Amino acid sequence: MAQWTSAVGAGQLARLLGSQQDRPAGPGTRRPPAYRALADGIRLLVLEGRVPVAARLPAERELALALTVSRTTVAAAYEALRAEGFLESRRGAGSWTAVPAGNPLPARGLEPLPPEALGSVIDLGCAALPAPEPWLTRAVQGALEELPPYAHTHGDYPAGLPALRTMIAERYTARGIPTMPEQIMVTTGAMGAIDAICHLFGGRGERIAVESPSYANILQLMREAGGRLVPVAMAEGLAGWDVDRWRQVLREAAPRIAYVVADFHNPTGALADDDQRRRLVDAARAAGTVLVADETMSELRLDDDVERPRPVCAFDPAGSTVVTVGSASKAFWAGMRIGWVRAAPDVVRSLVAARAYADMGTPVLEQLAVNWLFSTGGWEQAVTVRRAQARQNRDELVAAVRRELPDWEFEVPRGGLTLWVRTGGLSGSRLAEAGERVGVRVPSGPRFGVDGAFEGYVRLPFTVGGAVAEEAAARLAAAARLVEKGGVGGGEAPRTFVA
Repeated sequence: MAQWTSAVGAGQLARLLGSQQDRPAGPGTRRPPAYRALADGIRLLVLEGRVPVAARLPAERELALALTVSRTTVAAAYEALRAEGFLESRRGAGSWTAVPAGNPLPARGLEPLPPEALGSVIDLGCAALPAPEPWLTRAVQGALEELPPYAHTHGDYPAGLPALRTMIAERYTARGIPTMPEQIMVTTGAMGAIDAICHLFGGRGERIAVESPSYANILQLMREAGGRLVPVAMAEGLAGWDVDRWRQVLREAAPRIAYVVADFHNPTGALADDDQRRRLVDAARAAGTVLVADETMSELRLDDDVERPRPVCAFDPAGSTVVTVGSASKAFWAGMRIGWVRAAPDVVRSLVAARAYADMGTPVLEQLAVNWLFSTGGWEQAVTVRRAQARQNRDELVAAVRRELPDWEFEVPRGGLTLWVRTGGLSGSRLAEAGERVGVRVPSGPRFGVDGAFEGYVRLPFTVGGAVAEEAAARLAAAARLVEKGGVGGGEAPRTFVA
């Protein structure tokens, strides 16, 4: 019986490998043999999760034709991968990807670094800040005081606690978007919200239009839900959406769902203006596409003179097109796994009904804590502190990267938690691997794209500042030197793996 669980076609593998091109080799740069470069490229794809473990690779002849290399080169690369533990083969069953004994299975999204590794590795993979105190402690204490009446019930609230649904609805109403509690469902984080929406509207094989680049974990969630991702390129820099391109994709591809981050986009930091929002909602309505607007970054305005646009749902007064997702995780704390959906009442009822077969409901104590923050003014105070912390980290990280890596290019976003950086022609995948060796964890650009895009980028979050930001930039510069000198690859497996 074959031990592979999926397959990668020759054309697809060739495209993924082709995205890994580095800058031209300079004087003294060591060029590996063709078979070695091919083996290293496949190994990087496996380590990053872009080619799954236990995926059947193309036959040697098929891959040789797709890459326009000799079959001998492919055979030698496969043999090198087998020797290193990244490939297994059996006569009659083919060859499939693997990881060497002792290596953790690679993740395909972005996962937090284990706490025990934080002393030796600077984590630039997870865009989340420590909890704002004393507001977290106060919120939990307030929740405990409100808990006794709920403890006498069954504790299952599939739509969310009525008090919190009412509070979230009132917050939308205060922003000029009349909202009833019946339009709100509380979820376990934004990921729980989007997962529920994808299962309700998507289904396996349905097209989902996504920004390119977009948030890595959401892209992977959609892939695993069976969605067929249709990338729509962002405009250059911080200009936001290319609405004309969106209109064309929505008209021609007719996706069932479109997922967008209008407020301080992850990873670019772009902020869509009111006109872009209005035009995109109109285009989605005309195409019959459900537009999922992720607002998790909306309150992280870092510069005081930035005017906050109206929510995307403000341009859908009938409520037939836009489904909004919000969360406490980015603006407050990632450990507070409370999200919500704002949609038409019939959509919320469908989401709630389907939830009985998923997670039943969101923890009551955490809902009470968020409700305490909203009802006491603690939320606004905590978010003010969060903005100041992220702003200082942003400014210090930008200064450090400009000093250590002057060839890297980026525009400084005016909100959000991430910096999208063009790496001066270096491969983001190879920088990620080299960074692991020198003690800095950084996600490569292809994690935020579809089918190998953005190899020349990395994402840097505003989670470190001061001396740590300076050290992180110095380690990134050391990783860049390793890549430039050809010191990444060569057959050695990395000491550890981080997603």
